[in-house]
Amino acid sequence: MLEKLMTRSTLKNLAGAAAFQCGEEYFASGFVERLHTAGQKVSARVIGTETYRVELWDKDDKLGYDCTCPRAADGYFCKHCVAVGLAWLAELQVEGVAGQSKAKKKRRDPWQDIRDYLALQKPEVLIALVLDVAQRDDRLYQSLSLKAERTGAGSNVQQIFRKAINKATRVHGFVDWREAGDFAGDLEQLVESLEELLTPDSAGILVELLEYAIERVEDAMQNIDDSNGGGGSIEDALCDLHIKACELAQPEPGALAERLFRMEMTLPIGICSFSATTYSHVLGEQGLRRYRELASEEWQKIKLKQPGDSYDYHRSRVTHIMESLAEASGDVEGLVAIKAQDLSFAYHYLTIAEIWTKAGQDDKALEWAERGLRAFPKGTDNRLRDFIVAAYLQRQRNDEALQLTWVQFEEQATLEHYQKLHKVAKPLGVWPEQRERALAWVAEVIARNAAATDRWNPKPSIPNYTLRVAIALWENDLDAAWTAVNAGVCNRDQLITLAGKLESKRGNDAIALYRRIIPAIIEQTNNTAYADAVKLIRRIGVIMNAQQLNREFGYYLAELRVRFKPKRNFIKLLDGVGVHT
Repeated sequence: MLEKLMTRSTLKNLAGAAAFQCGEEYFASGFVERLHTAGQKVSARVIGTETYRVELWDKDDKLGYDCTCPRAADGYFCKHCVAVGLAWLAELQVEGVAGQSKAKKKRRDPWQDIRDYLALQKPEVLIALVLDVAQRDDRLYQSLSLKAERTGAGSNVQQIFRKAINKATRVHGFVDWREAGDFAGDLEQLVESLEELLTPDSAGILVELLEYAIERVEDAMQNIDDSNGGGGSIEDALCDLHIKACELAQPEPGALAERLFRMEMTLPIGICSFSATTYSHVLGEQGLRRYRELASEEWQKIKLKQPGDSYDYHRSRVTHIMESLAEASGDVEGLVAIKAQDLSFAYHYLTIAEIWTKAGQDDKALEWAERGLRAFPKGTDNRLRDFIVAAYLQRQRNDEALQLTWVQFEEQATLEHYQKLHKVAKPLGVWPEQRERALAWVAEVIARNAAATDRWNPKPSIPNYTLRVAIALWENDLDAAWTAVNAGVCNRDQLITLAGKLESKRGNDAIALYRRIIPAIIEQTNNTAYADAVKLIRRIGVIMNAQQLNREFGYYLAELRVRFKPKRNFIKLLDGVGVHT
């Protein structure tokens, strides 16, 4: 029951605090329109940057949800869903407290009222009402116009729909995201009209029309910025409708295979999957056989790809098709052979190794991974190295595993690679000596970078201890971190992190760090930086107040006002900081 599933706490848990707050604001601002309840489903539209359609329903005792906004398309419970949920609760007069709700009076259904009213009207009144709305609603006008044409004497349904498809998919020049909604609306209306042809008598015609429509949409989408995701669900509906039409029409398998293969190979965007796997139940053995024949013919033309070869769309498409066929048939040897046609990157060896691992062939997996390492001995993909390290450890080849991990750290000394060394060395019982070696290498890297000169920097620079501080913070060694930040320069985020860790027990050191950071932030001269600086100033105030140094904190504020007096926006924010912060 929706009454039990949909509470304020449920909405907040699904959306998160930020999205829930935005949803509350949308609801309070009256952005929810046309709220409708039918059984265990609630639908409405929400006016945001665009108009979005929302549905909430009981999905196996969980709250199901859908919205046409981009965030919901990524699987998130969006602010629009929150707004509709809150509107429904308000309409139903439900108060949610800690997951509990108490239903009061059931709301009147305005849609049922409208049905009851229309049922009492004469035909001419209903016609007048529909025509009046159609004059103001272009989508309704287009839908009615298409229906009227189809019912005309001697009408050619295929010709009528082709004309409608051309009109709905016609674009003039580039369409930016602000206008993409109009295209999506026209396309949605077209799909709704095409759905009416999903009958045994017209399914064959529908298949042809949908393939024509999909090609037209693909062509149009190359000139449309659909970054707001408005067309995604409509394109999915178009693709689903094609599968349903094929299931109903049962076209000749060989001819269908040829058309599907052509579209899978040539359509530039690929809004629909026309793979043999997607349509296997419609193609049957005969169609699948023909699909494989076509793919094999194209595959024979593909040559071994070499490092440095440019991207080839045709090659990419036929490779994808061949891989899908091999995966569907469980042909591991065949899939490896296909992958082996492109060994232009170290990562490609890893993909083959992972295929063998999944097939339970660990020795073959390691063999391929080591081949990749030999093919790319320098600057290789660290994911490949990590795979080999794990395989070596599994085989008790510990020294080789440790050495390969060291290669990464020596090539690029980072906290991530230091952590990898720790992960490998500690279980082997050799971390203390490896840590000492790693820290010595970090010191060497810092010194070498500081000594490096070039035509733009002819003099040695101040040593940058950011990595050493990052390591110390990860190890929670605050003494080492403090020593490092005072030995040279350091990333500001690391300084702020260290200062935060020092606040409770080493307040004066924390204050020193904050005071070191704040001037540089203010000098960025923008309101965001000013706000960040004031947050740190408040932290200093908290520490100094705890030490009963309110007067000294006041002196510090006065010093900042004098030093940064020309930065009026900063001074306005600073004026909001009291001595007793």
